Amino acid sequence: QVQLVESGGGSVQTGGSLRLSCSTSGYIYAMAWFRQAPGKEREGVAIIFTHGGTTDYVDSVKGRFTISQDNANNTVYLQMNSLKAEDTAMYYCAATPGYGDRWSPSAYIYWGQGTQVTVSS
Repeated sequence: QVQLVESGGGSVQTGGSLRLSCSTSGYIYAMAWFRQAPGKEREGVAIIFTHGGTTDYVDSVKGRFTISQDNANNTVYLQMNSLKAEDTAMYYCAATPGYGDRWSPSAYIYWGQGTQVTVSS
């Protein structure tokens, strides 16, 4: 059983930055950040493969978001820069054993409780 606890959300203005943290009780194959805005489906935005550190991003956040891991502290981060209003959502940390589509929520078996990010102009 892997427990995930997110922190670091908040309210910022357009163009601002936030860093989300996900404290884990253990690593499995890959860790990812998802987000869900009201009335929309949950979407993956960034993933890191824990053994090696390879990362991937969806196009909408490439060049603005960076996912990283601190193995010593069992923490995964999401650095979010140049934030836009459309980034407003509840952000979730998730962990997967590695089966299925990396961007599909159904591939992830462990989830955090979420942290709210609000970007306003």
